[in-house]
Amino acid sequence: MPNRLANETSPYLLQHADNPVDWWPWSPEAFAEARERGVPVLLSVGYSSCHWCHVLAIESFQDELTAAYMNEHFVNIKVDREERPDVDAVYMEAVQAATGQGGWPMTVFLTADAEPFYFGTYFPPEPRHGMPSFMQVLEGVRAAWVGRPEEVAEVAQKIVRDLAGRQLDYGKAGTPGAEELAQALLGLTREYDAVRGGFGGAPKFPPSMVLEFLLRHHARTGSEGALQMAADTCEAMARGGIYDQLGGGFARYSVDREWVVPHFEKMLYDNALLCRVYAHLWRATGSELARRVALETADFMVRELRTAQGGFASALDADSEDPLTGEHVEGAYYAWAPDRLREVLGEDDGVLAAGYFGVTEEGTFEHGASVLQLPQDGPAVDAERIAGIRERLLAARAERPAPGRDDKVVAAWNGLAIAALAECGAYFDRPDLVERATEAADLLVRVHFDAAAGRAPRLARTSKDGHVGANAGVLEDYGDVAEGFLALAAVTGEGVWLEFAGFLLDLVLDRFTAEDGSLYDTAHDAEKLIRRPQDPTDTAAPSGWTAAAGALLSYAAHTGSEAHRTAAERALGVVQALGPRVPRFIGHGLSVAEALLDGPREVAVVGHPEDPARTALHRAALLGTAPGAVVAVGLPQPAEGGEGEFPLLAERTLVHDLPAAYVCRHFVCARPTTDPVELAEQLGAVRP
Repeated sequence: MPNRLANETSPYLLQHADNPVDWWPWSPEAFAEARERGVPVLLSVGYSSCHWCHVLAIESFQDELTAAYMNEHFVNIKVDREERPDVDAVYMEAVQAATGQGGWPMTVFLTADAEPFYFGTYFPPEPRHGMPSFMQVLEGVRAAWVGRPEEVAEVAQKIVRDLAGRQLDYGKAGTPGAEELAQALLGLTREYDAVRGGFGGAPKFPPSMVLEFLLRHHARTGSEGALQMAADTCEAMARGGIYDQLGGGFARYSVDREWVVPHFEKMLYDNALLCRVYAHLWRATGSELARRVALETADFMVRELRTAQGGFASALDADSEDPLTGEHVEGAYYAWAPDRLREVLGEDDGVLAAGYFGVTEEGTFEHGASVLQLPQDGPAVDAERIAGIRERLLAARAERPAPGRDDKVVAAWNGLAIAALAECGAYFDRPDLVERATEAADLLVRVHFDAAAGRAPRLARTSKDGHVGANAGVLEDYGDVAEGFLALAAVTGEGVWLEFAGFLLDLVLDRFTAEDGSLYDTAHDAEKLIRRPQDPTDTAAPSGWTAAAGALLSYAAHTGSEAHRTAAERALGVVQALGPRVPRFIGHGLSVAEALLDGPREVAVVGHPEDPARTALHRAALLGTAPGAVVAVGLPQPAEGGEGEFPLLAERTLVHDLPAAYVCRHFVCARPTTDPVELAEQLGAVRP
């Protein structure tokens, strides 16, 4: 019989709706139930494409005996971390503070006042590798709750006090300068894997935000070392198994240092960020590999993640059904063996494909299967023949049971996708990608904006099937959606997107900003948790703090707003504090700081839309590598014409009756130009 999750919209919660566990969604009623029964709360946090979340569910949550024990002795709450990042952040901070590590699934035991007193991640069904079994954990917590209630209460209160004492104090830090960014680069150089690309050891994650910083640092300073680290890492990932060599798109991370075997879930945020990074690498170097990967990743997002309403789904699952065994296993959709290649392609092409994609008899994955790669020493072959092999393998793979898709639309991640698709469409003459970006932006405005009378306006975190979710947006939603709208405005010349970005950023100033200029992850009027989350460091995507800082800075450059500029500068104090110390974990903040040091430059392009000369200038402006440069394009505006949709276009006129571009920086403007080559030089662009 379905439990209380049956009426939820989260795909992750719905995956647990038929568990014998009597799950509750996160709600005041659940905690009231725990208080009335005098039992602790078991909080389980995960997400729909999480492999180990599925394993825990199969082993424990679908087990009748385990579920019966949970139902008798606990109130059980299930949370989708992608819908409630605030809840996830608060308790993950407690887990990491106590254990030194975190991850999902996350299991936390709480009092009826939502205070944590015991926690962990995945627990196996039997004791294993020094870990207690899940049932042993349940019995131990139950024994402590009944036998030592004073001790449990004391531990819970101490954890809450310790969390409160971790309050950030970066409001007094100044804005980061060239010295801090140079120190950050030095720190990254020390952690760089010069043999395999990327940073650190296994597991190895795509360092999207750090790569963006390296590209911007090269653009501002000419540092060849920064460019080399970015280019080599991008090539290593693109040649590795973490990249889908048939269908495009990146998996979540590599379980090894060599980028060979991925953790197979494909997330929207990873692919949006990496799509943009590869497009920017092409813009800086003209790399054909970067161009191909950017476009293939964009096409993957549109083909496999786009929803019927025009938004983008959150993720594809890591697991799928193995057609041979019928079991749900990780990577079944993507792995190949030599005999399967020969079966699909025939003997000659099968042998060629095995050599080209690094498929061996021993295999790189489980049971002798391999994840496709592009080894550096692969054989030189006919490009047309390889293209045909790819098509046939992709068609054969499409016959396999596909991984599940999490169809919820997350505002923040759609903002990242909008920016990536808009820029890819502009760079590579793909107007269809710009159209897809515009459709996603339209969905966010139609469904996620809520400005109901009598209530403060807000941005909703999620929607599904065109219906808005109940959870309020957090800071990353406001920052990333504003960033997407600003990128779309630059590409399309439609000032309405600048206006919408301003609306969101005014809410950031009003509802998320502390007196000292620091930023909170939740609004002032959001649900009160045991701690108000506030984290400036990047995780898999930019932190809300630095995402908002970047959008505030760009909006200020567009409009001249001193309030938005000041807010951005104050927020970037955290980069001055953390950039030299932990550059890998504040890459987006470092990128924004590069834009601040460079200006950012303000580019106004005027002319008539049908004039190819204006199109050429607009393209040159978008291809400029000056960090964070903002671009406005539109009709010429004589002095008496007043201010149009883009303040940067005010009083910008044709030059000798020709379309013209105006570049300003730090309150000083260069001579207007009608020449795209000269404009490219003014913006530090290397024209591919």
